[in-house]
Amino acid sequence: MFDTIKLKCHQRNKYIKDIKNAPIKEQFRGFPILNSNLGNIPDISCCPSNALKYDKELSIDMGKCTFCGNCKCEAIAFSNKYKLGAASREKLIITEDVTYENYEKTAIKAKKEIVKIFSKSLKLRQVSAAGCNGCEMELNACSNCNFDMGRFGIDFVASPRHADGIVITGPISENMAWALEDCYKSVPEPKIVILAGACAISGGVFQNSAKLNREFLKKYPVDLYIPGCPVHPLTFINAVLSYITGK
Repeated sequence: MFDTIKLKCHQRNKYIKDIKNAPIKEQFRGFPILNSNLGNIPDISCCPSNALKYDKELSIDMGKCTFCGNCKCEAIAFSNKYKLGAASREKLIITEDVTYENYEKTAIKAKKEIVKIFSKSLKLRQVSAAGCNGCEMELNACSNCNFDMGRFGIDFVASPRHADGIVITGPISENMAWALEDCYKSVPEPKIVILAGACAISGGVFQNSAKLNREFLKKYPVDLYIPGCPVHPLTFINAVLSYITGK
């Protein structure tokens, strides 16, 4: 007993106290900052996922972006801002006139019914639809002692019968299409759908593969888009918290 108390005193609390303002390393590539007046525009073919566009104005689709840094130049910089989630697909397309401050305020608007039902407790079933395990590992880290997502009432569960929604990672292959839909139908109403990572949102670098079957996304509504490759735990937790609490 005394050894346990001594160990607790020595280790102290490991969790990040202020999850909304947690510091992150400068090397982290987050929200893109675009200004074509600062220098030459890189060849858009340098982007492995076709996220970079230049048609009268420069834009980056964070739903496709792998944050690889191939396009990094004077006109394109990546900040280390990690609150990247959005409630609509269109919001993920960043143009030169979009600032991070404005994006953070407008990208996610919580619905009253969502806040009423899920703000105190949200159980999620994670479905890896042909993912590489990058996003899956980061989502697993959301529940470790550092990020401790469970303290906000957000947890991953083993069965869709116990879930309030699903989190999809991976580009959704033919072999996983039926299993994904079966999992979704097994979740009781009301339920939400979250796409985590470039692969889930757009297909990522696999978007032109003939082995994908993304019909699920045409049949069922998506509530939250969380970009990244892979998704950082701080990005995921902040996006979900904003969506279910409105804060």
